[in-house]
Amino acid sequence: MRPLRAGDVEALAELWVASWQAAMPEIDFAARRDWIVAFVGEPGRVTLVAELGGAPAGFATLEGAYLHQLVVAQARKGRGLATALLDAAKAGARDGLRLDVNAANARAVRFYEREGFRKVGEGVNPASGLPTLAMAWP
Repeated sequence: MRPLRAGDVEALAELWVASWQAAMPEIDFAARRDWIVAFVGEPGRVTLVAELGGAPAGFATLEGAYLHQLVVAQARKGRGLATALLDAAKAGARDGLRLDVNAANARAVRFYEREGFRKVGEGVNPASGLPTLAMAWP
């Protein structure tokens, strides 16, 4: 686990597109690639990078206590990398963490519940219009 480096952004964008496209194939995430490139590098955000074999294999982006993104390479899913990224985020979260997750993303909802998050509200993703769940830890 390490902080974001300037040279990571393109690789993280590729991870983001592939991961989200697999989770929600009905949305064209490649068309949103420019958004994640700009988003990850914005001042005020902390991006933690999980590196395996010399290349980024996942990342978590936070702004204060809000977890904006938690992304793991498709080939690394189910191997504990998401938990390691989330543990690193939790370690720096004195006041807990908040996040929004797509309500239809059952795998992600189960993961966050297993990791101690609880549902605290509902909403709508402004980009997709899809229902979301607000979750908090602890």
